[in-house]
Amino acid sequence: MYNIEKLEEVVDRFREVEGLLSDPKITSDQKSYRALTKERASLSELVDVYADYCRVAAEIEGHRELLHDPELAAIAKEELPGLEAHQAEQVVKLKQLLRPKDPNDEKNIILEIRAGTGGDEAALFAGSLFRMYSRYAENNGWKVELISVAESETGGFKEVIAMISGKNVYSRLKFESGTHRVQRVPETESQGRIHTSACTVAVLPEVDDVEITIDPGDLRVDLFRSSGAGGQHVNKTESAIRLTHIPTGLVVSCQDGKSQHKNKAKAMQVMQSRLYDRMLAEQQSEQAADRKSQVGSGDRSGRIRTYNFPQGRCTDHRIGLTLYKLEAIMQGELDEIIESLLTHYQSEALAGQEA
Repeated sequence: MYNIEKLEEVVDRFREVEGLLSDPKITSDQKSYRALTKERASLSELVDVYADYCRVAAEIEGHRELLHDPELAAIAKEELPGLEAHQAEQVVKLKQLLRPKDPNDEKNIILEIRAGTGGDEAALFAGSLFRMYSRYAENNGWKVELISVAESETGGFKEVIAMISGKNVYSRLKFESGTHRVQRVPETESQGRIHTSACTVAVLPEVDDVEITIDPGDLRVDLFRSSGAGGQHVNKTESAIRLTHIPTGLVVSCQDGKSQHKNKAKAMQVMQSRLYDRMLAEQQSEQAADRKSQVGSGDRSGRIRTYNFPQGRCTDHRIGLTLYKLEAIMQGELDEIIESLLTHYQSEALAGQEA
C-alpha cells in the first residue's frame, strides 16, 4: 500500500482533533475551535477513503482464503475481480488526497484581464472574458468586486482588475492564467474576414500582511482624479490612488470607488498579490530543474486557449481539449474545461510522485 505510515498518522491526527473538539476548553475558544473544525473537514475525506480501502483489503484477503474451499471457491473467484478493481480505485484516490495541497487553493483571487494584440477587437474580447468569468462566479455563488477599469473608446476594456471571493476560488481558476486568443469577424469588418486578437489573463491569489510585508518606505503614493463614468464627482475629488513599489517598479492604480481610503486598500491588495505572485514565480523557476512538471506555474508567456466564433469552437491547447459549445462557455459554463485541466495536472503530479 502507498505510504501506509502516512495514512495511519492522518487517522491518528483525525481522532486527536475529534477529541479536542469535544473539550470544553476548545469549544470556548472560538479561534481554536474554528481552526480544528477546518482541519477535521480537510482530513475527513482521506480518513473515509482509507477506511473503505482497509475494509475492501480485508474482504479480498478473505476471498483469497476461500479459493481453497471447494464449496465457496467459485463464488470467491467471481467476486474477487470487482473487489480488486474497487481497491485500485481507492489507491488512486488516496494518492490524490495525500498529494501536497496548494496552500493557495482556498484563497480569493485578484483577476486581471488586459487587451493585447488586436486593438479595439482585443478590448471587446477582454470585456467578453470578464463577463464570462463574472457569470461563472455567479454560478458558484462567488462575489465579484471591481478594483480598476480602463475602458476603451469603442467598448470593452483595455484593462480590468477585480477581486473574486468565495469558496475555493483559486483552486478552480488558477489555470486560467495565460494568453487567450479569439478568432471572429468584428462588427466593423465589411468584408466578413476573420480577425485574430488576444488578451492576457492573470489569476493571483489574495494574500495578507503576514505573507507579504511591504515596507511603507518602499511605496510611492500618488493621488489623482478619477476618469471615466461617475458624473460630477470625478471632476472634484482626487480619490484615485496610484501605488508604485520602488524596489520592483510595480505600479497599481485604483479609481473604482469614491473613497480614497478604500481605493488605497484595494490597490494595496493588488500590490501584495502581485509581489506574492512574483515571489512564487521565482521559487518555481529555481525548482524547475529538479521537477518533471510545474503544476500551476501560471506561465503567461504562451497561448493557452483559442475561442473560434465562426466554428463555435473552444480549444485549450495545453491538454488538447476542443469543445463545440462556445456560446455556453462564454455564458460562464466553464466546469468541463476546468475539470479537465484539474484532472490533467493532478495526473502529472501523481506521475511525478511515482517516478
